[in-house]
Amino acid sequence: MPLCELTATSSLLRALISCIRRAVHAVHAVDDSAGFQSTMFLVGLSGGIASGKSTVVAVLRELGCAVIDADVIAREVVQPRLKAYQQIVRYFGPEILLESGEINREALGSIIFSQPEKRRLLNAITHPEIQKEMLKQVLKYFVLGYRYVILDIPLLFETKRLTKFMKHTILVYCDPQTQLARLRKRSGLSQAEAEARIASQLPLDEKRRMATHVIDNSGDRESTRQQVLRLHARLEGSLDFLWARLAVGTAVAALGGLLYILLQHFIS
Repeated sequence: MPLCELTATSSLLRALISCIRRAVHAVHAVDDSAGFQSTMFLVGLSGGIASGKSTVVAVLRELGCAVIDADVIAREVVQPRLKAYQQIVRYFGPEILLESGEINREALGSIIFSQPEKRRLLNAITHPEIQKEMLKQVLKYFVLGYRYVILDIPLLFETKRLTKFMKHTILVYCDPQTQLARLRKRSGLSQAEAEARIASQLPLDEKRRMATHVIDNSGDRESTRQQVLRLHARLEGSLDFLWARLAVGTAVAALGGLLYILLQHFIS
């Protein structure tokens, strides 16, 4: 990974830690006020280059799981016309823009790597927006009654400060030979280049020892899918969560009844 990207990723992780801490506290506060405990929990998901994490995420989304992609949010909050985008252009100048008007991430990454004060400025602009969006999504899924929320975080196991907020952690694993072959096929890299890319990350075997659940994606898609289905059933299955669903359903029904009575009153 280029140094400028590594710096940006480290900054994103600091924002994630702050956001997750807020989200956990917010969910627990709602739990406490409603009279039940930990009705929703966070699940961290990670993998390695070419291990097939996107395949697992696709299956989870097919199952209707709540998945929050940290990288996607980090890109979304700096899209044109948004608050963070306008501030970045204001302070860093139009030279960091592509012809399309979008931010040139490589150019911006080079600036913040060589100038620590610029990096702090960029963090001050983007982190609040990232945190707000992630917190909104976590709370949205809580209100909707989801049993758990998956946080797709690239460097989950490299940053141990994040794992303590997760009730479960999932690693998408594949054996080294399969990983190397997939990376070369996907990226057109030479053997040496692909090995260097893989070596720049924490080994999957080491991550495997830290994860509470492992999805082995060394085989075919159906094998991976079956593993995801079993894990989803295990995470979803909890009688404790029944009370949360009943509470949410009762609240929605009561609100609907109240609105119906008010409408009848005004109509008559």
